[in-house]
Amino acid sequence: MDKMLKVGLWVIWAGLLFFGSIGVYQRFSEGHALANYGSYVPWGLWVSAYIYFIGLSAGAFLLSSMIYVFGVEPLRKIGRLSLFVSAITLPIALLCIFFDLGQMWRFYEIYTRPNWSSMMAWMVWLYTAYIILVLAELWFDMRCDLAKAREQGGLFAPLYALLSLGWKCPQKEEELQICHRQSLKILKVLGFIGIPLAIAFHGGVGALFATLSAKPIWHTGLFPILFLTGALLSGGALILAISSWMEYHSGIKSSETTRMLGKIVLGLLLLDLLLEFSEFSIPMWYGVGGEFETLYGLLFGEFWFMFWIFHILLGSAIPIVLLAFLPNSCLAMCFAGALTATTFLAVRLSIVIPAQLTPALSGLKEAYRDHRLSFEYIPSLMEWSVVAFVVAIGIGLFYLGERLLPLVKSPSKNA
Repeated sequence: MDKMLKVGLWVIWAGLLFFGSIGVYQRFSEGHALANYGSYVPWGLWVSAYIYFIGLSAGAFLLSSMIYVFGVEPLRKIGRLSLFVSAITLPIALLCIFFDLGQMWRFYEIYTRPNWSSMMAWMVWLYTAYIILVLAELWFDMRCDLAKAREQGGLFAPLYALLSLGWKCPQKEEELQICHRQSLKILKVLGFIGIPLAIAFHGGVGALFATLSAKPIWHTGLFPILFLTGALLSGGALILAISSWMEYHSGIKSSETTRMLGKIVLGLLLLDLLLEFSEFSIPMWYGVGGEFETLYGLLFGEFWFMFWIFHILLGSAIPIVLLAFLPNSCLAMCFAGALTATTFLAVRLSIVIPAQLTPALSGLKEAYRDHRLSFEYIPSLMEWSVVAFVVAIGIGLFYLGERLLPLVKSPSKNA
């Protein structure tokens, strides 16, 4: 059964990569011609996927901070895993927005001649500082294991030699313990620095949306907070899915780590729903204004299924039942985490797309006629295929990391 499952997963990954490669080729050869967004709806699936993966990265990192900064011992064993997931999801988020750029190959100019009055410029510089900090945390946490793997030799010894940066692990137990305590102190300092950094760059994404006063549904003070809670929820759910899946394959019934992480995700899910209700209920109560039109379209318009089916049913109701009543089942925790994490893309789509489908001026929809001047948007097959490519790259990087790096077990066992 496990062999068939592995083969099935490999087939799915290969299908995603092949399908995605077609879209990437079309993006490079045809530009934006095959995308369905236009002048009135300039932000589509790729922008939604970008903020989705950014949220996964920020959420996974903030979860690791509970371990390294606040010393939550039951979560200790998922510290490296959280950092590694954070390190993967940020680059693939930026890859999504890279494909969305009109002049992709000029992205470096945000470093060579940034506009410091632009919030986007600040976010890119924050991303850069953030990824350097995450990689530094990973190295300090894994340096002894990497050095040991290098010393043991094997096929991947040159890789471990490169990753260990020449670090030599102390041989004596007493010196090893001193080194371990030093690493924990460094990780605590880096974690302290990283918490405001992660909050700044993902809250900054929410603030970027909130500054657009022409879109009333975005222009609220609660919007950056919704981005942060969403990041914690989706990132925590992804870590729950991965760690409980690993435990299930190891034959572990349910560890304290899984049970505590399940409680955290359940609490975050309920909090996120409460904030969402607060954000929706006030405009819907009076039934007037631009916010009402947008929310009505989201809840009862052509994209109703995205909210009610993917977000509320699959991403909230079913996970709440599993998390509340089956906390000792690794498989149930994995399923609940995977459902919440994957369907959260529907939440990001619900944020980005419906707000652009409501005309800013009455009659604007009928004022001009052109195929690019449309208030209708459904992602094209090319747009979906590019996202499939990005997802396949992310899965491939995680697989290599899980096989080669000491995320859960010593890399020498895989070498």
